[in-house]
Amino acid sequence: MSISIEDFQQLDIRIGSITQAERLEDSKKLLKLTVDFGDETRTILAGIGKTVEDPATLVGTQAPFLTNLEPKELAGVISNGMMLCASNDDTPVILAPVTEVKPGSKIS
Repeated sequence: MSISIEDFQQLDIRIGSITQAERLEDSKKLLKLTVDFGDETRTILAGIGKTVEDPATLVGTQAPFLTNLEPKELAGVISNGMMLCASNDDTPVILAPVTEVKPGSKIS
């Protein structure tokens, strides 16, 4: 399926810095991330819990996030965005910039 450049331009994809990461009690898959985008901090749930053995290792790392997705409640927590990952045989692979980027930098 193809989309137009105008459709792509509607996506607000930004680099965020993870400042906190923890497992949700009732989920093996979801991690609760606190993400700094420079001008704001958001709670974002990411389905990477089976990939990340120790969530604390994510603190201080950066990743791309879709920031204009409608908030969604998952496992009793409101998620305000989506972490973007690659997929390796249905296993999420965390993407990260090669060099540190200012939090909130837009991906275009």
